[in-house]
Amino acid sequence: MKLGVITDGISRDLGHALAVMDEFGIDQAELQFIGDKEVGDLDRDERRAALELLRRHEKQVACISRHVFAGMVMATSRPGDALHSRHMEALKRCIEMAQEFGCPRVRIMSGKKEMILWGRNGAEQWNVAKGAWEALLPLIAPAVELARREGVTLVVETGNGTMVNSCYTGRKLIDDLDAKDVLQVLWDPANNCWCGETAFPDGYDELRDGYLGHLHIKDVQADPPRATLEVRPMLQGQLADQFRPLAAALRADGYDGVVSYESVYHPGDGDFEAGFRQNIGIFKEIFG
Repeated sequence: MKLGVITDGISRDLGHALAVMDEFGIDQAELQFIGDKEVGDLDRDERRAALELLRRHEKQVACISRHVFAGMVMATSRPGDALHSRHMEALKRCIEMAQEFGCPRVRIMSGKKEMILWGRNGAEQWNVAKGAWEALLPLIAPAVELARREGVTLVVETGNGTMVNSCYTGRKLIDDLDAKDVLQVLWDPANNCWCGETAFPDGYDELRDGYLGHLHIKDVQADPPRATLEVRPMLQGQLADQFRPLAAALRADGYDGVVSYESVYHPGDGDFEAGFRQNIGIFKEIFG
């Protein structure tokens, strides 16, 4: 496994974030926000400056991670409409950036979550968001075709509030689009806690056989009845007993991709770099 970090979880000042990565011997930089811009929005000079910093610090770029397709509503979104077109244009810019930076992966999201997608014995009549999953597929399909043409891999993140919010739905999306050659799952086990999917072994078993493309790691405590999510230090949340067996399974199965630490914990004062420094040693010990 290769270890990475989402750089803006340390700082949106890319130079500072890379210097902190140097301290801890982490080589894979996942880019999401740089300065006041999301990836895909940087101009030519800003991209050049970022690339020079990455080369100076001898970092590889693990993933270009924009929130493509985030927030799209299945009931109203259609392929080629104004909103979808804006997301597709942003994806094109991200793919261009990935090619420029020598990065093999570009993240996408999967629209705004509808809670119940399938049902039976009455639920299919009264509870299912009819047509929501079917509406998702043609929104993602043009992105898959674009990635095929451009020779990059898309990774769809399992998100708290997205249509793909579990390893099961991630795998199903790939299968329904017949896109295993170009679309994989960006698995965030902590996000999957909200839908009740146990990371190991349940979630991991869904992604065996080539569905796993990238990982985000953090620890949380999810409380859906109270609509509350708490980010916790590593090994102090509900994934505490699952990280080590997950890491062991990744090693045993020969996973050679990137595991990125997602530094979204702070110790109560908004200092995310302090949260990173508090947790990165445990992350490295488990996944390194």
